[in-house]
Amino acid sequence: RFIACPQLARTVRRCLQRGAGPGPGPQPLLLEFAPGPGILTRSLLDAGFRVVALESNLDFLKDLQSLESTLDGQLKVIHGDFFRLDPLAKGALKPPAVSSEKLFETMGVAAVPWRADVPLKVFGIVPQQLERNRLWRLLFAMYECSSIYKYGRVELNLLLSEKEYTVLTAKPGKSKIYQALTVLAQLGYEIELLHKEPWASFATNLKNGGLAIPKAVQVPNDHLCLVRLTPQQHLFTGGLKPSNASTFIFMVKQSFAKPKSRLTDRLNSWSLDSCDTLLKALEIPKDASMCNLYPEDYKRLFEALQNSDMFGETFFHDEVLASTRTMN
Repeated sequence: RFIACPQLARTVRRCLQRGAGPGPGPQPLLLEFAPGPGILTRSLLDAGFRVVALESNLDFLKDLQSLESTLDGQLKVIHGDFFRLDPLAKGALKPPAVSSEKLFETMGVAAVPWRADVPLKVFGIVPQQLERNRLWRLLFAMYECSSIYKYGRVELNLLLSEKEYTVLTAKPGKSKIYQALTVLAQLGYEIELLHKEPWASFATNLKNGGLAIPKAVQVPNDHLCLVRLTPQQHLFTGGLKPSNASTFIFMVKQSFAKPKSRLTDRLNSWSLDSCDTLLKALEIPKDASMCNLYPEDYKRLFEALQNSDMFGETFFHDEVLASTRTMN
């Protein structure tokens, strides 16, 4: 658990105020997860934000509830874990597991159409343990319009490791860092870097006082990056829909099993005999490798395959089910 210093809290506040709406009117509601001792929470409250704090640690929960009692409805504290929203477990959920339906009902946030304005902003520091898995889970939910994304294009403002931010924004051809996660994130989100902060600006509640900074070999990892991820308004155009998004995700994932392999080889492995005709229609070179395709190329390819009699969504069915269970 990383804990921000007061100076960083002021920087985060300034970044989140950008795009929070013009004029002195009421600020939009902000869902903050894992606020810890509330350093960032207090800064956001001082800026006029209405904050719902989702905290899983009972040690921090008591102090946050004390702060809540001194305010006139500006802060709502809930015992819960943002990354345990909507688990697949049967029966009543036991905190810190949380139902997004009950959470949004408590916040008073109603569902809006996908192309409407952002209905809610979320802020928090993504735990470094299983950071990649947490990003994948958010991506799955966004593409399938499930969990928090049932309510519209929820905006995420996340403090991520520089390593993961570099992967999210990598360019085609960088076979070591341009990955399936890159393609899906760049297609699904508008990605904006708001701030980079050195690791030294954070304290920790680890007993040894260390920072447990994740190691990275291929990419820099000297900072936490405040990154805004806003779902693309026109994501679900053409043949891509929430109902077939899982198939698209696993098509991309399988494509990066061997990122330097040729696209024609991958298409042939899917028993597509007319791949030359398909690539010509899409204006994609025959010798293109998987790691050289742009994210938009993957979407165009998927939409073309959807219209092909030789390609069925059942092709990835077992892998889709297995990985969905793993993510949950």
